[in-house]
Amino acid sequence: MRHRRFLIASSAAIAGTLLLAGCTAGGGAAEIEDHSKDFGFNAEGLPIVDKTLTLTFGGSKAALAPEYSEMELVQQWEADTNIAIDWENLPDQVYAEKKNLMLASGELPDVLFNTGLSDAEIVQNGTNGTLLPLEDLIEEHAPTLTAILEERPDIRAAITASDGHIYTLPSVEELGLVAYPNFLYINKSWLDALGLPMPTTIDEYHDALKAFATQDPNGNGAADEIPLSFRTDSFAANPHDLIAALGGQPENNDHRIVRDGKVEFTADTDEYRTGVAALGDWYAEGLIDPESFSQDDVAYLSKGKSGTEILGSFFWWELKEMVGDDRMSDYALVGILEGVDGERLASVSNNQEISRGAMAITRANKYPAATIRWADRLFDPVMSAQSNWGPIGVTLQEDADGILVQIPAADGESEGERRQRVAPGGPKITTTDDFESVVAPEPRAKERQDLVNEFYAPYQANEGYPPVLLSNEELDRVSFATADINTLVKEKFASWIVNGNIDGEWDGYVSQLKTLGVDDVIDTYQQAYDRFQKGGE
Repeated sequence: MRHRRFLIASSAAIAGTLLLAGCTAGGGAAEIEDHSKDFGFNAEGLPIVDKTLTLTFGGSKAALAPEYSEMELVQQWEADTNIAIDWENLPDQVYAEKKNLMLASGELPDVLFNTGLSDAEIVQNGTNGTLLPLEDLIEEHAPTLTAILEERPDIRAAITASDGHIYTLPSVEELGLVAYPNFLYINKSWLDALGLPMPTTIDEYHDALKAFATQDPNGNGAADEIPLSFRTDSFAANPHDLIAALGGQPENNDHRIVRDGKVEFTADTDEYRTGVAALGDWYAEGLIDPESFSQDDVAYLSKGKSGTEILGSFFWWELKEMVGDDRMSDYALVGILEGVDGERLASVSNNQEISRGAMAITRANKYPAATIRWADRLFDPVMSAQSNWGPIGVTLQEDADGILVQIPAADGESEGERRQRVAPGGPKITTTDDFESVVAPEPRAKERQDLVNEFYAPYQANEGYPPVLLSNEELDRVSFATADINTLVKEKFASWIVNGNIDGEWDGYVSQLKTLGVDDVIDTYQQAYDRFQKGGE
């Protein structure tokens, strides 16, 4: 039997054209033979193999997910392809505890599905030969993904390591939501009770908070109102847009933005200083919840549902989650306020819609051609929709226009809970165009999408940093320094607002940032950004 040979060589030995390039754990060269033809491999059509081929899959799964072999969609995949899967996927926390031991031991499944690999782990396990490079396999045996990557060089760049190899497959869901996670709401019933307009400027917003603090808008005779509450360094409760309105500095959790192709650090500018100082003035006036700098999500979310309505304004992803059904009508979305300079600036986060690590093929796999053909089917837009939300007839159905729409969840079950039980996840791509021609967003996602398009996207102040896969050397340069820098910024942000001492400490703070290597960090991110703009090469 003639077998296809895939060469794995160390990056230092790359001198010619290789079908697959990487390196073994020992750093030398090794050959992996593809035995797909032993099972009657078909280069096109279904089934993928004529004789049943069994592969082992490992990785993570949602907390409510059953054994993957019990999922209707997974059973359909096996029937269509003649590839059976021995699933070893574990709940996220359990898998996270076992992942490193598995990778270090060399006792690998054929495939990692929902890999849970960090960028550093992708690069490390790609360059040491644990994960197979996939770019040649994709080109030869994955026409659906190949076509997408040709049309979308940004997706190709996001999954391409600095050595030019692709070690993992992507998961993409382009709804335009995660760039704007921090929605600002205000208690409209309190505004009405006090005869105040819905604020549209930062000064009007300040005046509303001042009235909330001093005029007993909940009418109980007690000074128990919380004018403004937020959380720092959370996914969806950060006051970044207030810093932009008060000082003119777009900001996000990473303190790293892009403007006009230039990577910028945000937390050492005069504009940032001005915004934080102004929030310090607000705190001194009693407008900011003192627990904003220490509370966790549980404590934070409880404030919107307290027995007496005490919350005047807050940042959060979803109104209902914060205040509950009964109070939703009391609150309204503020959106982006006109700032002190007359501009509206919506800060853009670095949260990504293009994710890597959805699937990887390990060096234990003797059938990479059949495996990549199996994965390629998941990138068909209709199949991607089912992988993401569940099978047609269970969670999705066609409407009169042929668009897949959500079947309402049963009583007592949310769409999110149902999704965990029936949708395996893994590699998938649903683009902006797909959401118009293939599958409609979930109703709750569509509502947020409409709010983003009305209240936030028109005022985009910066670009988010793209999903760049840093090299080992770049990760070494930025990882520890970034952790120290972000810790310092978070500590000083809280201290300066609570104590009002930013002016006396600013110069020392800026000097400390330089000592921690902020300039080198930004230079490294700029280098990686430039590489990404060239397609990841």
